[in-house]
Amino acid sequence: MQITVNGEKKEYPTGISVSDLLKSFDIDKRYVAVELNLKIVPRSQFSEKLLVENDSLEIVTFVGGG
Repeated sequence: MQITVNGEKKEYPTGISVSDLLKSFDIDKRYVAVELNLKIVPRSQFSEKLLVENDSLEIVTFVGGG
């Protein structure tokens, strides 16, 4: 199925969760915010939120600095 991630369309297996997608990018879910179809996904729902064809995600990583 096709999903748009940060503006780039890619193919992913059917039934992938937000958590699985983050793992595929080697992203620690503690340090990101995920917007799915213009709505923020609570971190507590990453594992249960399944993606479907034509979903659009924006993944924002928090970076510390000083």
